[in-house]
Amino acid sequence: MRIGLVGKPNVGKSTIFSAMTQTPVDIANYPFTTIDPNVGVAWLPLPSMCACSELRQRKEDAGRLEEANDNDPRKGSICEPNSGSCVGYRRLVPITLVDVAGLVPGAHEGKGRGNQFLSDLARCDALIQVVDVSGSTDLEGNPVGTGGSEPIEEHHFLVSEIEAWIAGILRGGWSRAARRVQAEGEKALSEYILTQLTGIGATETHISMGLSAVRTRHPGSESASQWGDLELMTISSEIRKALFPISIAANKADNQVHGCTELKSEIEPSGGKVILTSAEAELALSRASAAGMIERRPGDSRFEITLKGEESMNEQQRKALQSISESLSWEGGGLFGLLSEVVFGTLSRKVAYPVQDETHWADGDGNTLPDAVLVPSGTTAKGLAFHVHTDLGQGFIRAVDARTGRIIGSEYEITDNDVIRIHSKS
Repeated sequence: MRIGLVGKPNVGKSTIFSAMTQTPVDIANYPFTTIDPNVGVAWLPLPSMCACSELRQRKEDAGRLEEANDNDPRKGSICEPNSGSCVGYRRLVPITLVDVAGLVPGAHEGKGRGNQFLSDLARCDALIQVVDVSGSTDLEGNPVGTGGSEPIEEHHFLVSEIEAWIAGILRGGWSRAARRVQAEGEKALSEYILTQLTGIGATETHISMGLSAVRTRHPGSESASQWGDLELMTISSEIRKALFPISIAANKADNQVHGCTELKSEIEPSGGKVILTSAEAELALSRASAAGMIERRPGDSRFEITLKGEESMNEQQRKALQSISESLSWEGGGLFGLLSEVVFGTLSRKVAYPVQDETHWADGDGNTLPDAVLVPSGTTAKGLAFHVHTDLGQGFIRAVDARTGRIIGSEYEITDNDVIRIHSKS
């Protein structure tokens, strides 16, 4: 899964990327600090307790495991993740973040880093738009002073550029497609649009949604062979909504909050989220945590100064941490809270634990619950098999619900926190 960090230049995308991935990148107060996209991994806590909490309880009840004590560094967790970690039944899973080059007006025509931006965008499952809610930068990322710009305009301009880009892809061969429609009928129209947009992830379902929107909003339109910019932009708008759902990181909220109501009224009805944050504050906390100065895991709304921090921090550092604690409400969980909303809310991902041993919830080497995989809502048992490995899906025979021992078929729909054994032809 890839989540794109997008927005105009100089709004804090690279700072947010660094705070969430602990990856050092160039950060500066001028446009186009990011030329090529930065790609890193954010470790996102699952919204529900790891399945190892249930497994531990089973083992304790059976007398096969003693209760966790206060000295347990993992606070009870007994799983053995192949990636990430689990402490206190709080399992972390990897999410790929892409810090995309800053967007400027006219990007769909190649202005600024437009071609680079749109190419990187095409491979993302959802977008987090970083918006300057202090209103201190114009649409090209130039400083204009606090309150000098309108945050809602940032969102509108991002949407318009993406939709113009999609429409431009369709427009390139539209006259040829129109002749096919006249000769072959409406089916040729769907086939043309699908061919043009497959590269950005469009499916037949997306195309159908776009065409339905045209018929609903423009009932008086002539035959598709006569469609112009109005119809093409309608199709592009519907497909954009499906392919690139947008949520908002309302950045620089520790300076001034301006225009947030307008952002929420536009974003939230379509399933997105708007969460206030300060990229600089979250980066400072991320670095302090990495240095062992504070105890804070991804998504935590609070932090504690460690013994190392107490011994080594100077007064200035203490005041800075105190200021961060007082200046941010952390309502919504900050950046990781927003990422969680995108992954588990907007994208409706569910977690499943594939195992090879349904009795011990382990893989072939005896490792307990080694993998926690995120799958779209509606994924079947066979779909999960394909997600794990193509060969596993192609050879799928049946699956077993490890909790109950019940055999389940290929069409069984995965529910959140399922522990599944897949039987497959070798």
